[in-house]
Amino acid sequence: MTEKRPCHKLESHSTSRKLDCWISEWLADRTQRVCISGVMSRWLYVLSGVPQGSVFGLILFLIYINDLDCGIINWILKFADDTKIFGPVSTLESYMTLQEDKLWTWSNEWQMSFNVKKM
Repeated sequence: MTEKRPCHKLESHSTSRKLDCWISEWLADRTQRVCISGVMSRWLYVLSGVPQGSVFGLILFLIYINDLDCGIINWILKFADDTKIFGPVSTLESYMTLQEDKLWTWSNEWQMSFNVKKM
């Protein structure tokens, strides 16, 4: 099984077809398991995301979120895997503008949810 969303993002950055195929193969058919107190789980296929702990996985993640701020009305800060949106709130209208900014649309479209409880 191949994760298509990161590959789609790469294609939008005009990468070469050869590079796209290589990355698609690198992301395909990945499995993982966990070990807790010496007890191993069974191997399961990884259905989404990029490999953690790899330099290239981080680069793919940054490419994946690169368009996160397109169409945002307020200000946005991105650092590694942390994103914050902010803006002045002095009226009900400015409050609604902040609440209804396009981050949720992007989040739903690209199936990457935000942890709103994280401060």
